[in-house]
Amino acid sequence: MVIKYAEFVVSNSDVSKCPKSRLPEYAFIGRSNVGKSSLINMLTNRKSLAKTSGKPGKTQLINHFLINKNWHLVDLPGYGYARVSKSSKKVFQKFITQYFSFREQLVTAFVLVDIRHNPQPIDLEFMQWLGENGIPFSIIFTKADKLKPKAIENHINDYKNIMLETWEDMPNYFITSSTKNIGQDELLNYIDGLNENMNLDKGE
Repeated sequence: MVIKYAEFVVSNSDVSKCPKSRLPEYAFIGRSNVGKSSLINMLTNRKSLAKTSGKPGKTQLINHFLINKNWHLVDLPGYGYARVSKSSKKVFQKFITQYFSFREQLVTAFVLVDIRHNPQPIDLEFMQWLGENGIPFSIIFTKADKLKPKAIENHINDYKNIMLETWEDMPNYFITSSTKNIGQDELLNYIDGLNENMNLDKGE
């Protein structure tokens, strides 16, 4: 897939105000400062479609982007903010869980994880929540350019070992780098394939 059209649609904190269209949605979520905005900009070949910031917790709304006029990329707030009040944090978590619970257009989620770090409890807990609620997801390992290939392999194996303690199989995953465009084609082709399957279903 080549992205020729990418446009911001709407930001909000109310799931009921998300776009009413039936276009398929792909939601990107991860802890603060995991490189989500950079990844979205890399995927869409836009320098500032999603705002990037060194300050954790910058994305605090549900952001919809229309891609190629036939699907939505959804940029969700990070979970586990470090710099917001407890009351605000509860609000963020509430509309994140509401989004996943009520948004029927959602095809799959992508959970972003910094490949440099050991598996973090909050990431594992969030993926567990997705699994328990029957929400399909893939893992996107970010910032792969920061490690040598052997270190990447070791980190993936660490993740597999921990995931397989509670999961039957390792979830689908991608290895990416926003600065080196690693994983762009694989991720977009995966989304393209899901979109094509849905069109086939509709034609039957």
